Order: sequence, then structure tokens, then C-alpha cells
Amino acid sequence: MKTLNVGILAHVDAGKTSLTERLLHTVGVIDEIGRVDDGTTRTDSMALERQRGITIRSAVASFVVGDVTVNLIDTPGHPDFIAEVERVLGLLDGVVLVVSAVEGVQAQTRVLMRTLRRLRLPTVVFVNKVDRAGADPQRVLRDLATRLTPAVVAVGAVHDAGTAAARVEPYPDDDPDHLRRLRDLLTRHDDALLAAYVADESRLTGPRLRAALAEQSRRGLVHPVLPGSAITGVGVPALVAGLTELLPTGDGDPAGPVCGTVFKVDRGPAGERIAYVRMFGGTLRLRDRLPVGAGRTATVTGIELCERGGTVRAEAVPAGRVALLRGLGDARIGDPVGQARPGPTGRHFAPPSLETVVVPQRAADGAALYAALSRLAEEDPLINVRQDPRRREITVSLYGEVQKEVIQALLADGYGLTVDFRETTPVCVERLAGTGAAVELIGVAPNPFLATVGLRVAPAPTGSGVTFRLGVELGSMPPAFFTAVRDTVRETLTQGRYGWQVVDCVVTMTHAGYWARQSHAHGTFDKSMSSTAGDFRNLTPLVLMAALERAGTRVAEPVHRFRLEVPGDVLGDVLPVLARLDAVPSSTLAQGASYLVEGEIPAGRVHAVERRLPALTRGEGSFESTFARHRPVHGVPPVRARWDHDPTDRKEYLLAVARRVDR
Repeated sequence: MKTLNVGILAHVDAGKTSLTERLLHTVGVIDEIGRVDDGTTRTDSMALERQRGITIRSAVASFVVGDVTVNLIDTPGHPDFIAEVERVLGLLDGVVLVVSAVEGVQAQTRVLMRTLRRLRLPTVVFVNKVDRAGADPQRVLRDLATRLTPAVVAVGAVHDAGTAAARVEPYPDDDPDHLRRLRDLLTRHDDALLAAYVADESRLTGPRLRAALAEQSRRGLVHPVLPGSAITGVGVPALVAGLTELLPTGDGDPAGPVCGTVFKVDRGPAGERIAYVRMFGGTLRLRDRLPVGAGRTATVTGIELCERGGTVRAEAVPAGRVALLRGLGDARIGDPVGQARPGPTGRHFAPPSLETVVVPQRAADGAALYAALSRLAEEDPLINVRQDPRRREITVSLYGEVQKEVIQALLADGYGLTVDFRETTPVCVERLAGTGAAVELIGVAPNPFLATVGLRVAPAPTGSGVTFRLGVELGSMPPAFFTAVRDTVRETLTQGRYGWQVVDCVVTMTHAGYWARQSHAHGTFDKSMSSTAGDFRNLTPLVLMAALERAGTRVAEPVHRFRLEVPGDVLGDVLPVLARLDAVPSSTLAQGASYLVEGEIPAGRVHAVERRLPALTRGEGSFESTFARHRPVHGVPPVRARWDHDPTDRKEYLLAVARRVDR
């Protein structure tokens, strides 16, 4: 049987989870449709999801359409939980992008569609809520074409939109306007179709264009738009049929090498770790022993396949399927299972741009809090839990303020821990201002370590990351010493001159030297006469920080791109507030009785705008923002407290790592 893994993506409140419930009901998996407001939906299984009516963790529901097993993956819509969406994208064969017929294209919709187009993921658009007051499917269709991509085409018409009687009818094959729209779109991507049209327009019949639409949709070239309502069920049968007609099934070889990816980690009733794995190739069987992640092996002790809205125990999982596996040890999200999947991997969305310190209300709960947050980080690695070994403070990364509320509730409900948060601050980065170099030679004061290390740092293009290169002969030292320098360089760059991570640079090792293994006459190995990897690990931060000092670094803060719609009569009140919050409008456009303001604002100011906007606009304002870039900080750069041994202070550093001070 073929397999189709489909993600349901949308801006928050567009109706993803309600659509998932309706789909499961339409195909006969569930007898009664759950409601988000009542906390009775199948895929929102966490208590907090049911209480708040939002999706926090991705969930999988499986059903069969014809000869295709469909794994439907419901993902969060709130931008604070974009990390969950990111983990799912690499597993999907296709996507249903849900857009509200009332609110239309929103900030998260644009972020998602840009990413889907970049990844060439086949995508159909479901315009939901056509029965709601204010629904305007034609306006939404125009917005899709102008604000997302022109490669969209509606395959059905909505009658009585905005009423409870709203209904959807597919365009007939002989509808001349529909045929014209299909010809105009499809001939852009198919030369044979264009040639047939030029030779004889009548050859492009409705059935032929429908087949071409399905073929181009499966290739991610065009995006069919299906209208409907998850609440009433209108248009949903057409979507069910469209899943297998318009999206491609997986093409993994069950007889090939085992190849899968962990995309979610959960805990069972006894606290055991459960890994959600999408299989891309081969067949994984119970008791198989295979590589998991980097340098680890594990034995599969349990397999559950996603089937008909639930899971069933199985002896094997073939390519294309999604399974819950036990026995994979400390498998983490993103780990390969078996062979690593070929092709590019990496981040699809911007990393979190905020952070905060989590403080237990009872001082004695510090160790328990760190353990609990570490366990939560298994499910969401991007919260990036860190503990300052000096002050014992625990810091987590955030996408937004809602995440703080969720973490607080999860700690209280799951671990009995009550916590507070300090003020949320933006996560800045440091960029090199120029090129710098430093070297310390073995046996030459003030170097107290038995190692020679020379490093040169130079800026690299934005987004390129950190590159470590050798400017010396590979055979001039044992490989373990080079590895120690490389790993320490990457670790040290997490805290630059001002305490922020140094990004986008090239580090070249220009000098290397060591003392070979030695001993006194008739004696054993003497560490005081022989270089060790520890010497290189301890010396590298001093050399690297000296090179950074000579190159100079500039602190850059995260900036969001914003879109603000306000009534025209309050624009004069809103603009001064934006200015005081360091927002920089780039355009102000009149739209009837309202204004659309677009521009940039520091990430740390976004929440302040969201708090003040309802009072400033009588509750009629709409504010959307997404991460745009890092820009240099004006004035005195912010400093982040260090949690390492601080190689910027040589005396204190040597006291900490070597219990000695330069003379």
C-alpha cells in the first residue's frame, strides 16, 4: 500500500485542528467530531492544549483513502511554536495550507508559504470558514495570488459565503472561465501543453487540464485552492479526494537500507522515551540493532504503527510509514535511524530571538527544575536550556511570551514545580568588524601550557556560520590535538567579547606545536613534560579571544518585520508610540477607512506593541511580526553575563583552569 505523509499548516486560529477532526470523521476514523473550544479534539492530547485551545506539539493521525495510507500531521499555528513545524517539514510528502476565509493571508501564512516554496513541497490551499460571517473567498483568492504566489487556482466556487448555508461546487469541465484560468497557469510550466494550445485550443479539454493540474501540483509547481468549512463539512470530501490526487505519495524502497528520522520525542506511562520516526527507506523490524544518531547503536524493543487515528503494535515498519519506536536510548529530535538520509538538512525558520531566566519559587528546587527543563528540551530542543555553572541560573530561549506561559504550566502540571521568569531579553549576536590574529608559543612566557596555538579570525558572509580551517600541515600534530582546538574554538565562540555568540566567521589555525610524550629516565609518562589535549583546550580560548579583540566585534540585535493595520482616526496616536518603541516604519498605505503600516522593530519591543495596541485602537488594530534580520546596535552594546571561565580576563581564567597566574 502507498503512503502519503501530509502536514496541516496554518496561521493560528485558521482552523487546522478542526479540519483534522473533520477529515478523520469524513473518512470514518472517529464517530464524533471533537471541538477545540471544548477540549475534545483527537490530536490535541496535552491537557494544556485542551485548556488553551491551541496546538503546542505536533500530532499524527492515520487513515486510508483508496489504496493510500495517509498520515496526517497536525502542527501548531502560533509562531511561538514554529520549532514544531520545522521538525515536521523534512518528513512530509505534501502540505495542506489552511487559510481563513475571514482573516485571509496572515503573517504566519506568508512565513510558511515562503518556506514551502523554497523547499518545493507540494502544497494545496484549503480556504476554511466559508460559512463564517465576513467570509470573502474571492478576496482571499486574490490575496493568495498577490501576497503568496501567483501559481494558485481555485477548483471550486462558493455560494452563499458568510452564511450557515454556504456550499461549495466544483467547477465543471466545460466552464469557460475556469478552463481559461487553468490554461493560463498550466501552460507556463509545460511546453507540450503550450504547444498543444497554440496548435489547437480545443485540444486542451477539461479532463486533460485536470490531469495536468494534478501532475503539476504533485511537483509543487502550482497550488490548487479548495474552499470549505471544517465546522459544517462543506468542501471536505473534495479535500479528501484531493489529498491523493493532488499530492505525491512517498517513494521509499522497503527492500533498501533502513533509513529514518526522529521528528518527535515523547515519554510513556513509565517514563520511557518514545521516538516518533518517519521511515524513508528499508524495513525496520523488532529487535533490530542499528545506528541511531552519531556514534550510537540501539536495539528496537517496541514498534507501534500509526493507524486509523490511533496506534497498533507491529513487528515491522516499512518505508514511508510513521512509527513510535521504543528502545532507541537517548535518541534526540533530528537523529537519523539507520543510514543518514542523503540531501541537505538545516534550519528552515529563524532561531529563537528571545531568552529569559527561569527561577524556582523554592530555592531548593533548582536541581529538579534543571532536570525538568532538560526533559522538556527533549521535546523542544530549541528552548536551549543552559545553566550558568557560577550563578546556577537557568536560561531558556523563546520565540515569544506565550511560550513562557506554556513552560510554566508544563512544569507545574508535570513536575509540581512553580516558577517565575525574569524579564524577557533579545538574543543578540556578535559579528567581526575586521580580521585579527594571535599566537602563543610553547615554552615562551606568558604561555603556561604545553601547546602552541595560533589563530586568525576573519568575517564571513551573513548566514554562512562558523568555518574552521587548518593553515598548518595536518601531520604536524596528532589528530586529537587538532580536534581539541577545533571543538574548543566552536565552544568559545558561543560567548564573544560581549558575551553573545559570534556568528559568520572563518577561523584559521596558523601555528601548531607540541611536546611529544616524554618521561624521566627509567620512569613512567610525565604529564609535566608532555603535551596533552587538555593543554590545547585550555590555551585555545585565550588565543581566540585575543584574536577577537584585535579584529573587533559588533553586537547586532534581532529585528522583526511588522505589519500593522489600524483605523485611520487613530494613526496619529499610534505612530508616536511606535517611534518610542524604536520601530521604523517603511511604508504607510491608506486602505479605505484604515491604514496599513509596515516596517521593522526590535524583537525585544514586539510584546510591548502587542500589549498597548488594543487600548490605542479600541481593539480594532491588527499587528503581525516575523523575524527579519540582525542589525548593529546603536550606542553602548548590551553585555550578556558570562557563564564560562572568562578568557577575556587572563588572570581569572588561569586561576580557574590552571590554578596559576602569569608572573
